[in-house]
Amino acid sequence: MPEPPALVLIAGPERVLSDRALDSTLEVLRAHDPQIEVVRLYAADYAPGSLLVHASPSLFGGATAIVLHDADEASDDLQADLLTVIEQVGDELRLVVLHKGGNRGKRVLDALKSAGARRIDAPAIKTDREKNDFLTHEFRRARRKATPEAVRALLDAVGRDVGELAAAARQLVDDTEGLIDVEQVQEYHGGKVDATGFRVADAAVAGQTSEALRLLRHAIASGLDPVPIVAVLASQLRQVARVATAGGGSSGALAGKLGMAPWQIDRARTAARGWDGDRLGRAIQAVATADFEVKGGGRDPVYAVEHAILTITRERGAG
Repeated sequence: MPEPPALVLIAGPERVLSDRALDSTLEVLRAHDPQIEVVRLYAADYAPGSLLVHASPSLFGGATAIVLHDADEASDDLQADLLTVIEQVGDELRLVVLHKGGNRGKRVLDALKSAGARRIDAPAIKTDREKNDFLTHEFRRARRKATPEAVRALLDAVGRDVGELAAAARQLVDDTEGLIDVEQVQEYHGGKVDATGFRVADAAVAGQTSEALRLLRHAIASGLDPVPIVAVLASQLRQVARVATAGGGSSGALAGKLGMAPWQIDRARTAARGWDGDRLGRAIQAVATADFEVKGGGRDPVYAVEHAILTITRERGAG
């Protein structure tokens, strides 16, 4: 068995990825030494000197692995202690540092790099294309295949939180067999699909007034807050605007350029056929007004969303 690294830096803001990197790192350390003691410290409540205490050799012997969370929030005292401990690591002391990103704690990052720390990246998963790729990889990681339509349906059903996406993918992997298709996504997450802002937005952008309002009322009755519904409306309209002004080219080529998944390019292209720049601009402005109102600027958030949907569908139907 190869010697595990004495220093590990897990860098990046994506919680799901950083948690997995930490779990795999600790698994390696425990495989090498089942008796290793794991100590977790957090920058937010760090007491000066405590890192040095835990790094000191135990009277009873044995190895220690110190896990420091949120090094990007480290105080000057914690950074100073880290710089000292980085020079002390070895067979009996391992140090794992988690840093969410940014320039804070740069001295520590530089010291870890100079000391040859193993770096594991946990980059943010922000764009829809990145989340689409994340879900596809989740199924591949579990040695399962999912159709592109199933990935899209799951993305629409569960929302955009990466942790929830990972949990939903795991449920499908655990509870189904063979190729994962749309029908299976509908079976396990169909209730969520009907009640999400994504279906509301699709209907509104397509000019389907009655369907958009029906789905909205279903979503509200199911407990969905108006704020994310407005956010999805805005996102869908922005995608239509971006694709409409991006020029020609294949869906794959535009996907890379715009940070969207190919199926989103195709959907936005279809939707864009019913819009022009002026009407799309008025629809986007209506959603911006609704965003202000649902976040406290108006008296009735539900009415604000309904009014935005009516404006969108009216503008869509004016072409």
